[in-house]
Amino acid sequence: MNGLFGGAFDPPHNGHVELLRTAREALGLDRTLVLVAAAPGHKRVETAPAIRLELTQAAFPGETVRLDEQPRTIDMLRAHPEREGSVFLLGADEFADLPRWKEPEELLRRVCLAVATRPGYPRPRLDAVLAELSAPERVSFFDLEPMPIASRELRVRLDRGEDVHEFVPAAVWAIIERSGLYGRGYTERG
Repeated sequence: MNGLFGGAFDPPHNGHVELLRTAREALGLDRTLVLVAAAPGHKRVETAPAIRLELTQAAFPGETVRLDEQPRTIDMLRAHPEREGSVFLLGADEFADLPRWKEPEELLRRVCLAVATRPGYPRPRLDAVLAELSAPERVSFFDLEPMPIASRELRVRLDRGEDVHEFVPAAVWAIIERSGLYGRGYTERG
């Protein structure tokens, strides 16, 4: 079984790495394609796609990491029909927003979803989304230990000049430090 794991990865952190590791183990995934959204349709990203791609490749050594030029997941699947039938990995927060995604029912027709849940996340929110879907059997859940950081918070802390090396893979931290990314003297954005 193949997995798809997409995101802005701005920057990739240990929570992303743990989600993929846990999913691989829980779901028995053979291969996983990690997709870096060049221009995500749901949020503004300031860091250049090439930089986020480099960081993500460093975060996931041994995985296939590609830049995804499509702004929405369903558009990516239409552009790459060979990816249909895969398991699309996402966190509980993203799943809770699924009704606002572009064509969520069509997405669910093309891939199964595997949702990482964590202790303390309100299960009723997930169950409400599941109840709205025409094919809830195409959604599975797996448990993930909570990670105390999000990319947004990392960017804020980095912009303040804080050391966040304990929250990102060592190879990612080395690139951030070497290149002065995220408010650490680096100026190429966009």
